[in-house]
Amino acid sequence: MKTLVIKRKNAEFDWKDIPAVELEYMKWTEWTDIRVWVQICYDDEGMYLRFEAKEAEIRAEYTDPLGTPCLDSCFEFFFSPCLGDDRYINIEFNPNTCVHLGYGAPETDRVRLILHNINRLDPQVTYTETGWVLTYKVPFEFINMFFPEFTPKSGLEFRGNFYKCGDKTSHRHYLAWNPVTSSGPNFHRPVDFGALVFE
Repeated sequence: MKTLVIKRKNAEFDWKDIPAVELEYMKWTEWTDIRVWVQICYDDEGMYLRFEAKEAEIRAEYTDPLGTPCLDSCFEFFFSPCLGDDRYINIEFNPNTCVHLGYGAPETDRVRLILHNINRLDPQVTYTETGWVLTYKVPFEFINMFFPEFTPKSGLEFRGNFYKCGDKTSHRHYLAWNPVTSSGPNFHRPVDFGALVFE
């Protein structure tokens, strides 16, 4: 299992100061030249994520609140805030900032969450010469709605994984930070989450 230390965001914050990790595990499809990196940091209010993809052919079809971003080019963050609890939150964004938020256990009682105000996550997408970049925030108050015992602090460890997929892109792909061990495409596996630790 991989471990990632989440750096604390300071007043002079710049993404250049946050280490990037590559989503280097690709399974279930033929190799593609898509490459993805993720950065994550935190402060007293929440976690901040930045995904960057080198992706020549970007699919961005879904725009509505009940869209399915994983069919498009899609960045995903799944995390279980409390050790010993199989419930997790999944956040999936396509380039139109169409978001799928899910909550629950892997096989039972999963629900889709609808945000009345997407600005709470402050998603921002920019296109580059070689692909696209997504940044957003995960407020701790949002996590505490489902995990009230979650108390962010230095040294706290929890579980999570970062993904890139595109079920209906021209080059279907599935990439992960921590290896996924299922025989077919399935990111909903807390058993395959890595360790995330607040600096």
